Amino acid sequence: MTDSLLAATATSPADSGCSHTDTVARFFRALSDPTRLRLLEFILRGERTSAECVEHAGISQPRVSVHLSCLVDCGYVTARRDGKKLRYSVGDPRIVDLLVLARALAADNATALDCCPRIPPRG
Repeated sequence: MTDSLLAATATSPADSGCSHTDTVARFFRALSDPTRLRLLEFILRGERTSAECVEHAGISQPRVSVHLSCLVDCGYVTARRDGKKLRYSVGDPRIVDLLVLARALAADNATALDCCPRIPPRG
């Protein structure tokens, strides 16, 4: 582990009210839904309206709203009102690097991930 990663994981649960590990697990849990991940990657390419997100996702507007609310609440995207529309954009540009790295790691470990009995495929 790098020194900066070791330092970041050395914080005590009392420092933040919950364990750092729990927070990191929640961070990844928000990304574990394929629809949220598709919406996030769509928004990374430029600001999007909720209607554009609905069209892109191919699911109902209420379901897209729930997923977008999660992404906003977790800090992945921001929402701003533009008249009657909500426009979504990247909340933190570092998410781009995270998703590029995640895709590379998933590709490198695709066989193991596909065969993992503890994480069944969705569907």
